[in-house]
Order: sequence, then C-alpha cells, then structure tokens
Amino acid sequence: MTAHSSQPRVLVAVVASVISGMLVALQSRINGEFGLALGNGFLAALLSFSIGLAILGTVLLFRRKGRSGLATVVRAIRAGDVPWWAVVGGAGGGFLVLTQGLSAGVLGVALFTIAVVTGQTLGALVIDTRGWFGAPRVRLNLWRIIGALIVLAGVFVALDVTPGDTDVMGVLFLLPLLAGAGTGFQQAVNGRVRTVASSALSATFVNFLVGAVVLAITFIIALPFTGTVVVWPTTWWLWVGGAVGAFFIAIQVTAVTIIGVLGMGVSLVAGQLVGSVILDAIAPVATSDLHLATVIGAAVTLAGSAMVTLSKKL
Repeated sequence: MTAHSSQPRVLVAVVASVISGMLVALQSRINGEFGLALGNGFLAALLSFSIGLAILGTVLLFRRKGRSGLATVVRAIRAGDVPWWAVVGGAGGGFLVLTQGLSAGVLGVALFTIAVVTGQTLGALVIDTRGWFGAPRVRLNLWRIIGALIVLAGVFVALDVTPGDTDVMGVLFLLPLLAGAGTGFQQAVNGRVRTVASSALSATFVNFLVGAVVLAITFIIALPFTGTVVVWPTTWWLWVGGAVGAFFIAIQVTAVTIIGVLGMGVSLVAGQLVGSVILDAIAPVATSDLHLATVIGAAVTLAGSAMVTLSKKL
C-alpha cells in the first residue's frame, strides 16, 4: 500500500479516534447520572460494564475470528508467552467507570475529564520513562517536562472556580485523576493482547471480562456501606453507558494499529476534552455549571498533553 493510498485510511482512523474520545466523555455523563439516580456509584459501574460485556459476548458468539483470538490469548498465557498481568487491563477500565459513577455526576463532565486526562498524561509519562508493561522506553526530555507542567497548570486554572466544599471536591477530583493514570496501563497491555489475538473484538472482550469481575468484587465489598437500590431508574439512556464503552474501546484497539500510540493519544484526548465541554454546555449536571476558567483549563490541559505525547518523537 502506497503512502498516498493510505492517507484516507489514516484520516478515517484519526476522526474515529476523536469520536471515540467524545464517546468517553458521553459515557462519563451517562454513568455519572446513572450513579446519582441509583444512589450507588458502585452498582452503576458494575451494571454499565456488565451490559457492555453482554453485548460483546453476544457478538463473539457469531465471530469465529474473535473466538479464535480469545483461544490464542489463553494458550499464550498458559505457555508463558504472555505474562498474566497483560490481560488485566480491564481493571483500569473498571476503575475509570467506577469513578464515573462516583464523581462525574458531581464534578461535571468537563472537570471530570480534565482530571482523567491529567492522570492519563502523567501516568503515560511515567510508564514511557520507565519502560513498564512492555512499553518502549522513552527518555524524559525538556519538552515532555514542560508539557507535564502545562497540564498541571491547566488543572490549577480549572479547579480555581470549582463550586462547593473544597475538601469534598478535591477527593472527587482525585478519583478520576488516579483512574486516568490507570488507563495508561490499560492501553499498554490491551495493545499487547490485541497483537497476540490479532482481533480487536477478542482484546475488547478480555478487557470487559476482567473489568466486570473486578467491579463485581468491589461492589460486594462496598455493599455493607452503600446499601441496596430502592428505586430503579426508568430513563432509558441511563442504561446505555456499557454499550457506549464497548463501542469506543473497539474503535481504540483498531485505530491504534493504523495511527499508532502517538496519534491515538492526541486524538483521544482532544475528543475527550472537546466532547466534555460541549456536554457541560448543553446538558450540565445539577451540581456543576460550565465556567470560562474550566474551558480555559481544558484547552491548556489539551496543549500540555499533546506536547507530552508528540515529544516522544523528539
């Protein structure tokens, strides 16, 4: 395939990655509201992930390549060709969805996403520098340091106008920040599973299976403190977060093979931040309004994240 003929394919992958990022923001909005409606963010996360798993499992039944890829991954683990931790990337995704149910409904999608992107950027910076989880080792250079500082500046600007109790909001901001760092691990190992399986569907199914198991255990542990649901929400769109998640992860594991980790990283972050600002502008949560400083903070965070990601080439 010539460079010219591959250009449309690359363009489609970039656009799809941006849309994927916007879908991440949409899922945060849905699951945040779902957690508030249920009164239990742990249950909201478990239901969301389980619905996504059920959808992927159904598709897997009708896709021979997906089933073959899954069997290949199992054989590779048993043979020791792939370490066991390479298939637990779904734990990072599960934690992200959990923080959506606990934090997004209070923080608002834009501020929640700024926290996630900050965690993603700083987490990826550490993983790249140390060469963890099979990622190629990337030297820490001046551009990456400046980019990280710019990301932190964006957080400072965005948090400056956050309404409500500072201590409570700080904790709620910390959760997606940590979850964002976990997605760096998730993306690194999911790419490895995708390569072994030669199937985006297989890698996505493994991701959701592990995430659902982790969330089920977490829900059981938290049950004595959270109680049971009194009223189940009847608003239909609150139940589609899992389907949205299955869709955007499938896009990511496919697009990354076309545009690479760098292109995926920038496109995904751009989609997340732009999508979150749009959602907070047109459908804000009851406890948070979109402020100018939040928009500025999102733009600054995007610039710093792009600098950290693209400077891998330097």
